[in-house]
Amino acid sequence: MGLLVTAALAYLAASGPADSRAGGEPPVPAVAQQNQMHRVVHQLQQRLHAVPGDTSSWAQLGTSYVELARVTADPAYYAKAEGALKNAGGTGAAAIGFGTLANARHDFAAAREWAGKAIAALPSSAEAHGVLADALTQLGDDAGAEAAVQRMLDLKPNTASFARASFHLELHGDVEGARAAMQRALTAAATPEDIAFCRYRLGELAFDHNRLDEAAQHYEQGLAARGDDMTLTQGMAKVAAARGDVPAALEDYRRLTARAPLPQYLQEYAELLEAGGKAGEAAKQYEVLTEQQRLMESQGAFDDLAAALFAADRGDGAQALRHAETEWSRRQSVFVADAMAWALHMSGRDAEALGYADRAAALGWQNATFSYHRGMILAALGRVGEAQEALVQALRLNANFSPLQALKAGRKLAELRGDR
Repeated sequence: MGLLVTAALAYLAASGPADSRAGGEPPVPAVAQQNQMHRVVHQLQQRLHAVPGDTSSWAQLGTSYVELARVTADPAYYAKAEGALKNAGGTGAAAIGFGTLANARHDFAAAREWAGKAIAALPSSAEAHGVLADALTQLGDDAGAEAAVQRMLDLKPNTASFARASFHLELHGDVEGARAAMQRALTAAATPEDIAFCRYRLGELAFDHNRLDEAAQHYEQGLAARGDDMTLTQGMAKVAAARGDVPAALEDYRRLTARAPLPQYLQEYAELLEAGGKAGEAAKQYEVLTEQQRLMESQGAFDDLAAALFAADRGDGAQALRHAETEWSRRQSVFVADAMAWALHMSGRDAEALGYADRAAALGWQNATFSYHRGMILAALGRVGEAQEALVQALRLNANFSPLQALKAGRKLAELRGDR
């Protein structure tokens, strides 16, 4: 990890202002909303009606459909993206588009292959290296991901590259470095969408480390730049729930899930309802979540990682383990190691689970959910002191990491302390 850490932070300290517009490529993490994306798609369609052989416009249309799938939670756009990209020919831009689509569908091995083709065609494309960095991070190739992010920083130190550097540093437990890189991404932000994205990520870094006021400030400043941003609205909902204003949080989640039934929003909404004793309403949201997962799978977007964690949180160890093992056969990242640990715990196989929990902690990520899972596994093994340490760590990192699981962490910790 050393090269990226030292090079990124040295650049942060020594360089002049970064220009996110250099080279004309839009930063990957821009959070474009539905109306804007529909306008872009319409303009590209008009262009292609007039010039059907414009491979560049076909590639742009394909990536725009991928973005629409993300912001609308409608996976039907994936098929449209694939069709458009097939018309883009064998260009480097098409390969970037196919790689972006593969990442969106969680086919990270395919994304890695497409990124390789894109880099072969466009070796100086920071966007192509970004696709590779995303794929390798999810595949668990830490050294490869670091090299790809470093190459992005070398080629174009903009919002997209600094955001990826921030995430890489966060995964390695360097929270201050992650924050500094994300501040640099904000400095480079040239559009309201990029500003909103950066404020959301800075808010998440604060929220994930028990700094509610700082998180709220970032979310609010992001909403000042982009008032209809869904991620920032979700951030404010989390802050409201953490501060005890559950009615406001529930109303935010109700609006969010009506607008875009993304699995993350649905699960957080359902857990908040369940934690508040509204089991019937929570059950309805869990049903919507299950149906949304089926819809995503029908369009080639398989997320066994999310399905494993969802099943484990609901107490279905057998289903959780089936999904976790499927995902582990594809990739051995810290994310999947944690899912394997949690699924094995829910299946009563805690000795095996602890080995995976160790693998999940290998990079040093300060993650409250990981610590909670580890604490529950240790408690099941009768290692009371270590279990307490892990559960205290989870709540110290983020006392609001989950509306439901944080409550369970507190209860288990109280139970263990009573047993001592």
